[in-house]
Amino acid sequence: MPDAASPPARDRALVPLARPPRLRPGARVAVVAPSGPVPADRLRAGLGILRGWGLEPVVADHVLAGHPRFGHLAATDAQRAADLQDAWCDPSVAAVFCARGGYGAQRMADLVDWDAVRAAGPKVFVGFSDITALHEAFAVRAGFATLHGPMIATADFLGPDTPDGPESPVDTDSPDGAYGPGRVVPGAATDSAPAVSASTAAAPAVGAGQRTRTRARDHLRATLFDPGSVRTLTVGRPLFPGRAEGITFGGCLSVLAAEVGTPGARPAARGALLCLEDVGEEPYRLDRYLTQLLRSGRFDGVTGVLLGSWRDCGPYPQVREVLAERLAGLRVPVLEEAGFGHNTGALTVPLGAHAVLDADAGTLTLTRPALS
Repeated sequence: MPDAASPPARDRALVPLARPPRLRPGARVAVVAPSGPVPADRLRAGLGILRGWGLEPVVADHVLAGHPRFGHLAATDAQRAADLQDAWCDPSVAAVFCARGGYGAQRMADLVDWDAVRAAGPKVFVGFSDITALHEAFAVRAGFATLHGPMIATADFLGPDTPDGPESPVDTDSPDGAYGPGRVVPGAATDSAPAVSASTAAAPAVGAGQRTRTRARDHLRATLFDPGSVRTLTVGRPLFPGRAEGITFGGCLSVLAAEVGTPGARPAARGALLCLEDVGEEPYRLDRYLTQLLRSGRFDGVTGVLLGSWRDCGPYPQVREVLAERLAGLRVPVLEEAGFGHNTGALTVPLGAHAVLDADAGTLTLTRPALS
């Protein structure tokens, strides 16, 4: 219960969230599937990469269980919630990686005992897309910072060097996308690539080839083990110029819109650096999501905006026009094409961290490393 003198939740500015410790070789990490079904062979390949990093991955009980009625879910809502909660509350587990997104995180979010999660303390949590619903839950209900980054059974994490790896460098990772249970990648992989430096976090030139195709995995690895080396992301270009600072927040636009009015949803984002991306949504739908969030007051007090990828959302000039028109009223700096989301070589963006956005320079700089 807030103090009588405390400002209403809508008027309270965001503050930096509790950071988890960085990972060390030998750390035990859990893999969960809070949303859609996971191809077993892709999971096996992703686990091999984590082992190659010197981690000890364990797979939650229901990752491959399947739902008795709905093929778009990895398991029942109760099973997926139990997997996440059990992994988080296990003191031997240092991090929780999502296997993939798709759809389903909102169905299970209210079944998690967030008091128990909060009592267990902050841990590394990695995912994006549909996992945006859980990023919000960890922020609002537990007070923990998280990582908007690649998931271990997705093509951008597995990369082209995985034996018999994915033909396409990126999957849409949407319920009706290229990620059905029947599409698998045989074999397992290990990865001994060096950690990426701050300079390699810059957006690559067209045709950068192999380095681009492994950038997502390399940048996540650096964030996990050497977070000080990737405090600055050099990406994108100004849609609206300027410089701003605030607390990073956001993720998949359509999921953020679906969160409006739900239990535990934050009423506003005062003092936030808003991060937005999406996949497979036509420009008029992006318009609708942005309009809903603006009308609800969810973007009230935002200090700056970071725009990621808009894969399969139509011609980018049309998408850009919608984004510019809808966001212009915020009167804040906006950096576009910022290299995170459903794109090849997607960068890991810490959420709940204080950062400085310089749209003119095309940079996002964390004031301290994402992990302690």
